Amino acid sequence: QVQLVESGGGLVQPGGSLRLSCAASGLTSDYYVIGWFRQAPGKEREGVSCISSSGGGTYYGASVKGRSTISRDDAKNTVYLQVDSLKPEDTAVYYCAATRYGLGLTSWQYDYWGQGTQVTVSS
Repeated sequence: QVQLVESGGGLVQPGGSLRLSCAASGLTSDYYVIGWFRQAPGKEREGVSCISSSGGGTYYGASVKGRSTISRDDAKNTVYLQVDSLKPEDTAVYYCAATRYGLGLTSWQYDYWGQGTQVTVSS
């Protein structure tokens, strides 16, 4: 059974940083892209970033490009998303997901999803 479990969310002040973790288990293939998405109240789900199965390829959405870093530790089956210079508009539930498609942030292409972790950016 595939499980994706996010952690690391919380309340952060504007300008601060956060590192989210996505622990994966049960994925039967090594050839999975892991992506991060977020959804704020009343808004559509938005793709944030994704990383290839090898870790050699990454992609960032416009909203976080230049202030975020995605990485993976295959020994721990964990993908990390670091976001710096946080803004109130970064407030959302952040989800990680897995897909066998290539790099991209099209949500319907993702087969497995975690339950999400809340990130709130506020002073």
